[in-house]
Order: sequence, then structure tokens, then C-alpha cells
Amino acid sequence: MSDVYLEKMAKVMTQYSLNIKEGQNIMIFGGIDGSALMLEVYKEVLKLGAHPTLMPSLYYDQDIFYKYASEDQLKNVNPLIKFIYENFDGMIQIISQKNTKNLSNVNPKRMAMRNAAYKDVIKTVSEREARGEYQWVLTEYPTDAIAQEASMSLTDFKEFMFKACLVDREDPVSEWKAISKNQQKICDWLDKREEFRYVGLDTDLSFSIKGRKWINCDGRMNFPDGEVFTCPVEDTVNGKIRFTYPLIYQGNEIEDVTLSFKDGEVTDYSAAKGEALLKEVLTTDEGSNKVGEIAIGTNYGIDRFTKNILFDEKIGGTVHLALGLSAEPSMGKNISSIHLDILKDMRDGGKIFADDELFYENGKFLI
Repeated sequence: MSDVYLEKMAKVMTQYSLNIKEGQNIMIFGGIDGSALMLEVYKEVLKLGAHPTLMPSLYYDQDIFYKYASEDQLKNVNPLIKFIYENFDGMIQIISQKNTKNLSNVNPKRMAMRNAAYKDVIKTVSEREARGEYQWVLTEYPTDAIAQEASMSLTDFKEFMFKACLVDREDPVSEWKAISKNQQKICDWLDKREEFRYVGLDTDLSFSIKGRKWINCDGRMNFPDGEVFTCPVEDTVNGKIRFTYPLIYQGNEIEDVTLSFKDGEVTDYSAAKGEALLKEVLTTDEGSNKVGEIAIGTNYGIDRFTKNILFDEKIGGTVHLALGLSAEPSMGKNISSIHLDILKDMRDGGKIFADDELFYENGKFLI
């Protein structure tokens, strides 16, 4: 991976995404395969006068943990992780996958038990975020594993990622600032509306955002980024939606998913492949059959499905719906141990209405 692009990625995440200040404590967490980018970030944090802590991880520890951990161990909260989330000012996470199927055979109930153990920690993090005491951003380091999942060579995937992150531009920080400004205009327009309706192939889904708002995803938390999302009023989601792309769950693909909703809950479902697993997903807990997020992808530099949600949910011309935990806890009220995004392509005649006004068609905003 080019040192120039690594340096640019590190600068965007430290100077723009987190806007790191002198004296802050910043955790840099990630797999050892991404150490080249971790070290670039480490250098930039030091140059900004903050205090970086490197926390590299071994990739297969989670596989071993879920295979051998007792129920008591699954429910145990790691005191170091708890301390980091309660005391550090920010975290930069760099994912570097060696095997995208690593957790595909883990019993979903065991993973749900583990996630539930961190409920209070997540609540603390959300409260600190709301008070401006904690920030985070995550990115992906290109590996053969994720390139293979995307049906690309590693070289091609790197070029794809550079383009998506805008680090192939002369001044990517300025580019992301411009995107932030433009997307905020879209959010401001959407915030003035209450009733929304998504229409497309085998799809007619409606919901309300009364009392809620649309969030501008502009590279502050995900890198790359590019979407606007909202948490619909929980009991207002009604209708049917058929998804274009598969739901990826623990390395497994659930294909051609169709969901029907009534008053916010899934009342019927189907999948051409993996329907039994889809049932497990929907019955994980009380909130797993409800909607935690509805969004519109805005990054037209991401022009293909990669089976990697960090990129896929931002595809320009698509929408996605997330089952489970509300994407913005201070706004949404749905509680769940899962948050799973499923995508629909809108570039084939899809339409979105706001208070009966058409504002989005064939993958493009009309406003």
C-alpha cells in the first residue's frame, strides 16, 4: 500500500474525522496486518500533540474465544475495554481481515450473549459521545481476504478504496469538508418533512420521522463514508421491501431477502438462500425484528457491492435498512444486540417521497 495514501488516510482521520486536540488520549486499535496504517496514525497523533496508545490485536483470538468460552466468560466485561471507553478521548480502529468467514460458524446466541454483556458500556459510550467527551472513527486496511470477497485483486481493491476515501485527491480533507457541507443541506431539507415512502421493485415501504432528524455521515465516524440516515419512529414502519443485495451475517450470505412490516415489526419474511438463518436473526432478541435505521447511500465513488458493509452501505444510488439497534441511541429507541444493514439498489426506477413530494429517483436526489 502506497506510503503517500497511508499518510493521507492518517491525516484525514486525525485532523478531520476526530479533529484531535493537544493533550487528548487517543487509542489506536486494530489487527496486526494493518500495522503500517496504525503506525502512520500513531505518527500523526504525536504530531498533533496528543497521547496515542497502540493496541494491536491477533486476528484469530475471537474464533478461539467463542469456541471455548464458558457462559460466565461470555458475560464477563473486559476491564481494559471498559476503562478505555470510560476514560479515553477517542479511538481510531483499523480493521484488517485475514478471513472473512472467521466467525461464520459461531452460534448467534453466544454472540448475542457477549454483546448483551457490554450493554452498560455501550450506554456509557453513547452518553459520552452526546456530551462531546468521546469520538471514534473506523476504517478498513486492504487485505487479500476482503479483496477476494469483493471479487477483485488486491491491487484493484486498493485503487477502489483510495477512490472511495478520496485519498487519491490532492487535498482529501478539503474534499470531505465539502461533502459534509453538501450533505448537510440534504439533511436540513429532509428534516422539514415527516412522512416518507420508498417505492421500487417489490417495494412499497412507509415510515414517519416525526420528532426525529436525518444524520449527516460525512467521514467523522466511518472512513470512507457517504450516507444520510434516520431512526424512524418505531411503530410507523409499514409495507414491504425486497433487497437487491444479500444480508451478510457472520460471514454467511442470506440472499434475495424480502421483509414485510406492520406497525414497526416484521410480520413476514423470505429469502432465496439462508431463510433459516434469517429466522435466527429476526428472533435474536426482542428488538431484532424491528428497524433501527433507514438510510440513503451518497458515495458514488463506491460503485460496486463488495460484501463489506463499511463500503456497501454508502453505495451511491442505494438505500439500506438496518434491523436491530437504533443507529443513533439518543434519537431511536430500539434496543437489540444486533445491527444488520440490508441494501436495495434504487438506480432501476426506485423512488423516494417526502410528504408525498418526489425528491429522489433512479438513485439521484432531485432537490
